[in-house]
Amino acid sequence: MADAVDRAANRRRSNTELGLLILAILTTLTAASLVELSQQPEVPNAVLTYGGVFIGGAAIAHLAKRWLAPGSDPVLLPVAVLLNGLGLVMVRRIDFARIDRNADAAAFADAQVVWSIVAMLAFVATLIVLRDHLSLDRYRYLIGLGSVLLLLTPLLPVIGREVNGARIWIHVAGLTIQPVEIAKLGLTTFFASYLAEKRDILAVATNRLGPVMVPPLRAFVPLLAIWAVGIAVLGLQNDLGPSLLFYGVFLVVLYVATGRLAYPLAGVALAGVGGYFAYHMFSHVQSRVAIWIDVWERYTSDGYQLAQSLFAFGTGGISGVGLGQGQPDFIPFVETDFIFSAFGEEAGLLGTAAILLCFLLIVGRGFRIAMRARDEFGALLALGLTTIFGLQVFIIIGGVTRLIPLTGITLPFMSYGGSSLLANYVLIALLVRISAPAPARSRRRTPPGEPRWEDEPYVADSDGQAAELADVDSTGAVRGEE
Repeated sequence: MADAVDRAANRRRSNTELGLLILAILTTLTAASLVELSQQPEVPNAVLTYGGVFIGGAAIAHLAKRWLAPGSDPVLLPVAVLLNGLGLVMVRRIDFARIDRNADAAAFADAQVVWSIVAMLAFVATLIVLRDHLSLDRYRYLIGLGSVLLLLTPLLPVIGREVNGARIWIHVAGLTIQPVEIAKLGLTTFFASYLAEKRDILAVATNRLGPVMVPPLRAFVPLLAIWAVGIAVLGLQNDLGPSLLFYGVFLVVLYVATGRLAYPLAGVALAGVGGYFAYHMFSHVQSRVAIWIDVWERYTSDGYQLAQSLFAFGTGGISGVGLGQGQPDFIPFVETDFIFSAFGEEAGLLGTAAILLCFLLIVGRGFRIAMRARDEFGALLALGLTTIFGLQVFIIIGGVTRLIPLTGITLPFMSYGGSSLLANYVLIALLVRISAPAPARSRRRTPPGEPRWEDEPYVADSDGQAAELADVDSTGAVRGEE
């Protein structure tokens, strides 16, 4: 009976995902048709070509998820596909605008379609290879060391590339890759695994600092180490964004794991000290802050890009000028750092608010997965992945709207670039894997020589989450559900 209830719940969730995925694809095709109709009076074959390839990739991802992770979260994949599709539509719109001004301008939409399919296949591959997220816990130090080395590869003299003042790219086999996008997943996994293992030590206050009891000094070593890595990335690669992401996610996961407010307070203090020295040591940091304070004073120089972004939002107003009717090519590098500004002009406040709600939906589902995870590592990993995703969205959107100083990172799923698209689909796959029902296992610390894990019987509730057999009545239904 329990198996029948489980299968029925899994089937309902998969069908819900299919319906949401169809809605996401229809929305993408409608937006693509509007962009194409703005250039010529009839919808060209490009919509069918791009649309067919995109639908095929989304269908493969859905079927693989249905088979490999039944009962997992039904919302994450459709929302990711919707954001990816809208981003692809805007990249093609930007191509049209550039070609209208310069017939020899490079087109990016074709490459973005290929990267979208590759990223969806990476989503499937992650689910195939990672049948249980707990397997990552066994390789924490290897994953952490590999991520740090990957993060530093752009500093190598042969393959490292500097683009727009930031040395965050490598060129291998004809491909230009941003290693930080993959490294962020590995470092987040390491943080989650390390803190799940050491949380008891980090949470105990055994030393006295004046009138206050504090944890052992060694407990602060990881915090200091990550702070140093963040400053190194900022200084050596001239890139502020990854430093903020890594440092922010570490503080959040550390606080949730230990429940000690002293850690984030100490982290914020260290960040303030590091930011003060970085401002006085690096000219590009001073430039970003100066642009943020008064963009109009520097309009004709390094403030031009941000000023054009603000003009785009002002032009769009409430409802926007319409897809295909704006001038997104007026913003330098609009397809990467400023694609949200292009939506601000053509879709207006209503369109950008809808996009923000999609990002918030992913963040909300991610936090929900973290809260309902059955083991400490899974909970902290889901929390870390969701935090780094949400921070990235906040940093880039806050930068292009002048809420905070601008940093050069991509908007997940929407900006042009294969590395970001690939990493974020893998991130979604990891959250899907954590959310999938599995034989429930509760993590507990035990003396050496005793088993670390204890299997417990379970049955899935209506959300596909594990429920104790003690909570199941004689009919196989979960108590407390209608």
